[in-house]
This record gives sequence, C-alpha cells and structure tokens, in this order.
Amino acid sequence: MSARVVAAGTNGVNVATGLPVLDHLLTLLARSGRFELSLELPPGEAEAEVDEAGRSLGEAFAPLLRSSGAPGHGSAVLPAQEALAQVALEASPTPLLASNVDLSAARVGGLHSDLAARFLESLARAAGLTLHVRLIDGEDSQHVLEAIFKALGVALSKACGR
Repeated sequence: MSARVVAAGTNGVNVATGLPVLDHLLTLLARSGRFELSLELPPGEAEAEVDEAGRSLGEAFAPLLRSSGAPGHGSAVLPAQEALAQVALEASPTPLLASNVDLSAARVGGLHSDLAARFLESLARAAGLTLHVRLIDGEDSQHVLEAIFKALGVALSKACGR
C-alpha cells in the first residue's frame, strides 16, 4: 500500500483502491485541488480499504499542511449538479470531523455512503485536521459526495499554500 501527494504536481492521478466509486471521488479531490496523487491499495474488505485509504492519504498530506509557507487552513464551496457542499479545514493537534451530512442509508456505486464519513474521519485523524463538512443543498447521494470531495480538494490545496 502506498500513497503519494505532490502539491505542485502535474495533476497526474493514479488511484486504485478496489472500490470504483472511491477511486472516482479521490480523482475528483485530486483534480479539483490540482494535486498529483498516487494511491494504491491491495484488495480487501470495503471498510478496511476505506479506512486505509483515508489514513494513507492523511499521512501523505500531513507534511504538506505543515510545511514552511503553508497556511495550514483552507475552505471551499463547490457544486456537483444540484448538490452544494462547503468544506473548511485547519491543521490541528486535536483532529476531528464535524459534519451535517447523513448518508447512512444511501448507497453509491455499491458502496454504503456512510463509508465516506469513515474515510473523512480517517483522513482527518491521520493528517491532523479539524475538518468541517456542510451540505448546503442536494438530494442525490452521488452528487452530494462529489461536491464534498471536490470542495475538500480545493480546501486542501489552499491549506497547502497553492
């Protein structure tokens, strides 16, 4: 398992988690934030893969968020179709996820959408982030997740000083 993030990269994205919907969401995150991203996981249980992807990506972002010249905080509001999401984050010694999004009953691409919350929690813990996610508008679960991950990419980009 490996994860690599380059803040000033060429926007190359190579994501292989074994979960196509997570691959899609992470690709949106990288492209929206203009990061070069490489993340490969061995196949396994969906819950374990989601946790590992969040942890690995968080560990890759942690040094970028704390590098010289990086503000360590960022926010963004982005749409995906009818959905509109806001993400605000800050490098913090007390990581946490605060969210008003409840997709516990939804499934997107065969993935229980509450696994997205697990991913975000793992990412916040491993990167050392206070991470706020707000759904401003949206009904379609896939569009909601796409808006969240796009906003997350832009917020991370700002926090890394891009």
